[in-house]
Amino acid sequence: MVEARGHARKPTVGGNWKMNTTLETAVALAESLVRSLGQTLQVDVVLCPPFPNLEAVYRTLEGSTLRMGGQDVFWEDAGAYTGEVSAPMLVAIGCSWVIVGHSERRRLLGESSEIVNRKLHATLRNDLNAILAIGETYDERHAGQTEQVLEEQLRDSLAGVSRDQMPHIVIAYEPVWAIGTGETASPEQAQDAHVFARRLLAHLIDEEVAATTRIQYGGSVTSSNAAALMSQPDVDGALVGG
Repeated sequence: MVEARGHARKPTVGGNWKMNTTLETAVALAESLVRSLGQTLQVDVVLCPPFPNLEAVYRTLEGSTLRMGGQDVFWEDAGAYTGEVSAPMLVAIGCSWVIVGHSERRRLLGESSEIVNRKLHATLRNDLNAILAIGETYDERHAGQTEQVLEEQLRDSLAGVSRDQMPHIVIAYEPVWAIGTGETASPEQAQDAHVFARRLLAHLIDEEVAATTRIQYGGSVTSSNAAALMSQPDVDGALVGG
């Protein structure tokens, strides 16, 4: 059996700002977070602004413990790919993290786990840390397919990733039915899904990787439910949208 908090996994909290900030509001939000959280060491805090806001937010974060990530990345490092952003570009502008496989990209933009896997490898070969998102839809959960979907997404998205690369990956369990809907998985539902993902990591790689990999929860996380969710032994932080 995979142990839960026995390995003292450091919680990770990510802020995915999606397409919700202008340059001015992004800087103001970053300044506010630096004032309130800028020297925290107990939690890894990662801010993911829209691409046009990255440089200004990075300047705001300098000297703090907060880190910056991209909301997405392309799988090639350079080339004729109009509108895409590469991992080297993200590194050059100050990113140390990137989100790959977010449900909105899987669901709205048709990204398969094969595409997510290619993006993950681009992330890792450029020394970025990854937040790898997985999660089921409302219909999949109510059809009893949650574990099947999570297994497919995690197995295929991690294809070819070595155990030595796993410390650079945080898994984000994001049930699609709870993203931006006001619905939230109960602490027990989140714990069950995280335990399943952890057991799957033990099967795919090994028990040590399963015990040490951080798995955060995302899906209508608010100040009123975050503490209950993160009190679960296998929930190692949150990915907050909006």
